[in-house]
Amino acid sequence: MIWLPFGFFATAVLYASVGFGGGSTYNALLALAHTDYRALPILALSCNILVVTGSCIRFARAKQVPWRGALMLALIAAPLAFLGGLTPIKEKAFLLTLGASLIFAGLALLLPRAMDSETKPTPLARWVPFAAAPLGYLAGLVGIGGGIFLAPLLHLTRWNSARRIAATTSLFILINSLTGLAGQLIKAGAGRFVQTLDSGIWLLVAVVIGGQIGSLLALRLLPEKVIRWLTAALTLWAGGQLLLK
Repeated sequence: MIWLPFGFFATAVLYASVGFGGGSTYNALLALAHTDYRALPILALSCNILVVTGSCIRFARAKQVPWRGALMLALIAAPLAFLGGLTPIKEKAFLLTLGASLIFAGLALLLPRAMDSETKPTPLARWVPFAAAPLGYLAGLVGIGGGIFLAPLLHLTRWNSARRIAATTSLFILINSLTGLAGQLIKAGAGRFVQTLDSGIWLLVAVVIGGQIGSLLALRLLPEKVIRWLTAALTLWAGGQLLLK
């Protein structure tokens, strides 16, 4: 569909500006465009990588990445993301899982965010690593990088400052997307994998351009709260449509 690259471009701009990859919204747009379900995680994870790489570089240069904690969460999740990418799944089960994931992602976007001044962790912060593994598996299975679920948990437990949470989320998405995509490559085979990326080349180009604009310029077309609410509305609607089918 001709509108799809423009949707991917806008998603990349907005998500890169706040440190996310956009996997949930890419999946929502692809599902609405009736894309082959087997292509969804491959395209969404590839777009995640292209977008959050710039965000990770930006946060690293600004010395905002809490490396020890961020790598701990990412490395717990990475093997499960690879396993999720490898897992065979039927279309009905995939769409059901994706639909439910989009519903939860939309609800997660509506949760409150910590302020930069709120840096004292709550007692629940020590339990956050236990959530990393299932989020990694989900990332590899359906192509949602997991950051959209991780970030609300980090904010609710005041795991760190808002900027460091965004940096942690970016690194988490990048590593999960890389390992999840590796699993998808093995499962799909090199031929189908390359064919999928080739058919979605304009989507990849769109997110490269959009991600660079959002990441390098830290563009804010709308307040972050408005971006989250609009994205929540889209993901909730798309998730609902998939579940109803």
